[in-house]
Amino acid sequence: MRQSYNKKKLKETGQGYFFMSPTIFVLGLFVIGPILYAIFLSFHKVQLLGNVSFDFVGMDNFLRIADDQRAQIALWNTLKYVVIVVPAQTMLALILAASLNAGLKGQKFFRIVYFLPTLTSSAVLTLIFMWMYNQNGLVNHILATIGLPTYNWIGDPAVALNAIMIMNIWSTAPFFMVIYLAALQDIPESLYEAAELDGANAIQKFFFITVPNLRPVTSFVVIMGLIGTFQLFDQSYIFSGGSGGPNNSTLTVVLLIYQYAFKNMGTMGYVAALAFALAIIILIATLIQRKFSKEESLY
Repeated sequence: MRQSYNKKKLKETGQGYFFMSPTIFVLGLFVIGPILYAIFLSFHKVQLLGNVSFDFVGMDNFLRIADDQRAQIALWNTLKYVVIVVPAQTMLALILAASLNAGLKGQKFFRIVYFLPTLTSSAVLTLIFMWMYNQNGLVNHILATIGLPTYNWIGDPAVALNAIMIMNIWSTAPFFMVIYLAALQDIPESLYEAAELDGANAIQKFFFITVPNLRPVTSFVVIMGLIGTFQLFDQSYIFSGGSGGPNNSTLTVVLLIYQYAFKNMGTMGYVAALAFALAIIILIATLIQRKFSKEESLY
């Protein structure tokens, strides 16, 4: 009896894997395979043009990162971008969601308007902002009209990265706003009614009911924001014409990887090491964030 049961279970397992085999094949070929190959390349000096060669160099590619000044600049720019953009877009998304969930007139119209930046192509959005950031563009015109100083948003190394930050906070917050809006529907209305009976005002209800009940969603939003911001590429590439300028002020790790990979094919092993190091940094940042979110949920 037990033997027939084991045969039946084995048969069902085999059928399951058979039906899953197309998906497993695609994941293995296009996801797992490239990841393993990139790890393999990161430990080799690779020559892909002419006489293809793979020379094992151990940790040399990773040690080279510490001596690469452009890699250090790119990492610093990326970290600064992440530290500013992730909290800003998260708070803005939460505030927008709470405002639209408050039952204001025309909230359906404003939901559509706020979400429009998310539907716009990143490249098109960047070109629009470059036009707005022009020295004689809309942004400087508004600043001059209200008596504030104007800036060379694209050509000044002290301002260029900030210009990209402002653009991305404005364009990505609506996506996370929709996630918060969905989560707000699950907060029991009785909690707000009880708070009103206790004399709580709107701000107190927001900080003592809304924010604590949205902690799991906030954790998800922050993790998604970390992954997305660490991978900044297209806006930096378009803003600087692929150079990461002015003066490397918009150079990010992914843009540097692109430059080394497609402008100097002989450094493919080093490129793989940079990509692998970035993946480790993203993983560590995600794990730290998850740990803090779990500790907060205990209280």
